[in-house]
Amino acid sequence: MAATSSPWAGKGSTQVPGVQTRALAAKVLAAVLGKGRSLKAELAVALPRLEDSRDRALLEAICFAALRRRFVYEQALASWLQKPLGPRDVDLRGLLMAGFAQLDALQLPAHAALSATVEAARALGRERQAGLVNAVLRRAQREGFAEARAEDAWPHWLLQQVRHDWPEQAEAIIANSLQPAPLWLRVNRQQHDREAYAQLLAQAGIGAVSEALSADALQLPQAVPVGSLPGFAQGAVSVQDLSAQQVADALAPAVGARVLDACAAPGGKSAHLLERDPTLQLLALDVDARRLQRIRETFARTGVGAKATVQAVDAADLAAWWDGQPFDAVLLDAPCSATGIIRRQPDVLLHRRPADIDALVALQARLLDALWQVLRPGGVLLYSTCSILQRENAGQVAGFLRRHPDASVQPLPAAFGHDQAGARQRLPAEQGGDGFFYARLLKSGDS
Repeated sequence: MAATSSPWAGKGSTQVPGVQTRALAAKVLAAVLGKGRSLKAELAVALPRLEDSRDRALLEAICFAALRRRFVYEQALASWLQKPLGPRDVDLRGLLMAGFAQLDALQLPAHAALSATVEAARALGRERQAGLVNAVLRRAQREGFAEARAEDAWPHWLLQQVRHDWPEQAEAIIANSLQPAPLWLRVNRQQHDREAYAQLLAQAGIGAVSEALSADALQLPQAVPVGSLPGFAQGAVSVQDLSAQQVADALAPAVGARVLDACAAPGGKSAHLLERDPTLQLLALDVDARRLQRIRETFARTGVGAKATVQAVDAADLAAWWDGQPFDAVLLDAPCSATGIIRRQPDVLLHRRPADIDALVALQARLLDALWQVLRPGGVLLYSTCSILQRENAGQVAGFLRRHPDASVQPLPAAFGHDQAGARQRLPAEQGGDGFFYARLLKSGDS
């Protein structure tokens, strides 16, 4: 028998289109739901296995839909299966969830979804359960699924925290976090201004809307594969959310400044700063050496790495990297709970624990205290997170100000979100952007 393209292909799996996509979706969901793995990391491994961009888009759509509707689908499984699935059935559970997502959230043609998903059971070595998969999915097709409240997907402790921190906005936060996020582009102004690139998109049949909140931002009402974006491979444009793009606006380093990006991977914010000012002397650090390659690839594609240095190191361990020369500007886009980007990482609701917040708050404080030392008097440190939790954001800044009398918050305008004693908080989906926090901290002394 000739070899098939699927790493799990079994007898008959090549006869029905889309089998490999469903088998991969099952594997990704099994890893996320059953083994505590990151959706982002699992997709990074799975997506390159599919040659067709349409299959890659479908794989992502299935996984996101299944995780966003996880609570409803798990209730259906508990009701419809006579015997609960065991620990060894994680891939079967993932496949059923993938099937539900196709029939329910994605509204794919039932015949194609059923055929490919049943065949995927065989491709996964689940020949004996193919009949079960067929029966359960046909029942789902007949009966549909119960309506779900968005809050059912949230762990109780996190739900309470959001309602405490944002009592007036909590219900909108919860609802918006489970909606698909729009596709935002950042135009590389070293190659095109935004209007010129929008014309290139129009010529390619791709609609785009300019966003006044950031000079380089375009939103696509209809998402497209990045490979279809004019000049993407040559760095003309990058995919980056509006809120992340506003980091460059909030930091706003002087022309030619010496800049530190302390937690830089995968490099998008550093690249944006360099696209705006190629004369910056930028040092990009990240504690994970494996992620440095992502930074280098970002710099190479966008063509901005000429004056940038990349180093794998713990930014808080100053003795390991700092040469004693102070920086004019420091960007600390700190490790955080990612509660502002749940619509892009729905598995946050599955994996996050209360103890994680304690550990993250301690790490953020450690980084802030260390990096304040490398900033020159008169310099600016921008502290940002993609969290919506007060402990990581306004509370973290308040504690920092108590520890450092030479620090003050330089107020940011309303374009950055809700006022937080001069700092700003955007909540998920406001202005179409992700949840994000910005605090511009000024170090007293002569510049």
